[in-house]
Amino acid sequence: MAERYYMTQDELHLLQETEIELLQEVDRICKKCKIHYNMVGGTMLGAIRHGGYIPWDDDADLGFLRTEYEKFRKACRTELDPEKYYFQEIRDTQGYRWGYAKLRKRNTKFVRLGQEFMPYEQGVFIDLFPLDNVPDNRILRRIHFFSCFLLRKFLWSEVGCRTEKNKMIKWLYGVMSLMPRKVLIAWYELLIRMNAKHKTELVRILTFPTPKNTYGFYRKWFLEQGRYCFGTITLTGAKDYEGYLKHKFGNYMELPPESERKVHPISELKL
Repeated sequence: MAERYYMTQDELHLLQETEIELLQEVDRICKKCKIHYNMVGGTMLGAIRHGGYIPWDDDADLGFLRTEYEKFRKACRTELDPEKYYFQEIRDTQGYRWGYAKLRKRNTKFVRLGQEFMPYEQGVFIDLFPLDNVPDNRILRRIHFFSCFLLRKFLWSEVGCRTEKNKMIKWLYGVMSLMPRKVLIAWYELLIRMNAKHKTELVRILTFPTPKNTYGFYRKWFLEQGRYCFGTITLTGAKDYEGYLKHKFGNYMELPPESERKVHPISELKL
């Protein structure tokens, strides 16, 4: 595995500025094409608690209900400036192994430690999360939850078999990584189609962990929206941001201890 690269504070600020440029591009396309999105995760938290980036945060997250996500995916084919940006998604990008998209900036590098071998470009990015239906039936929710968990681990296995320190788990990831990627994509698409015709109470990112002891997020948080300052720009987020942030983070206004204020480990950076 490659050596870790440690960013300076100046580099972190430049990285955040590049990601704000990407956020602006998503917002521009969504306004033009009448597509609805929300700030999610640490980006929504940063908007409310800090008025912009969490000072030590090195990424940005936007969420879309599935129908809106597919509209955005399609819009990128005609609206995105290909000389400046590129869009990556498991169904469109060879070797891509995440169940959510990334919008990246051309002529940059931002390589996560342990993922140097991935066979696609790895520029500075923001994450774009599709939110899919969670069954309303409690038993089906548990089955769905376990299926999502397994799919996430199978997708991760190609990285895990190289980076995992526990020898037994590393071996298991090696076996799991033999599963053909086309089978994993078919599995992912099956989960997308499940309950797709119904407006379920909860939605979730299929291949991303849900908050502890939950099966997802209330759909209403992605239907009723407001605009919030995020540094020098404004972005869309849940009108009931307090409900969303409490669900996601608990006491969201409390700062974590300094030992937990960390960036993701990377091996290469070019801004």
